[in-house]
Amino acid sequence: MDEQKRYEAGLAVRREVLGNAHVDRSIEKLNDFNAEFQDLITRYAWGEVWTRPGLPRQTRSLLVLGLMVALNRMEEFRMHVRAALTNGVTRTEIKEVLLQVAIYCGVPAANSAFHAAEEVFHQLDEQR
Repeated sequence: MDEQKRYEAGLAVRREVLGNAHVDRSIEKLNDFNAEFQDLITRYAWGEVWTRPGLPRQTRSLLVLGLMVALNRMEEFRMHVRAALTNGVTRTEIKEVLLQVAIYCGVPAANSAFHAAEEVFHQLDEQR
């Protein structure tokens, strides 16, 4: 696959997983400083990895959630909680990932993640 096709495939998956509004905000903020980074993550994170057939999107989402907690990236975690729900992951599955994280990454990390996930759930419930 050439780089343009990888970018287009990545952009399509990125929109499906994160939503048009999120992706549009990222594109609106493009400038000389961040444009190459946005191109990189669109082509490689989304166009190369997320498009692979080896794992379903739900599994990829669950992995990302655990990794974001382990790395203490709560802003990205919140974004990927929304993405996971879009990908068909249930709140129960997110809870189970966070319980697993508590054992392997520590209770404080899981505690922060539980609070962050509940904030996202609350926001989504209010939008209904």
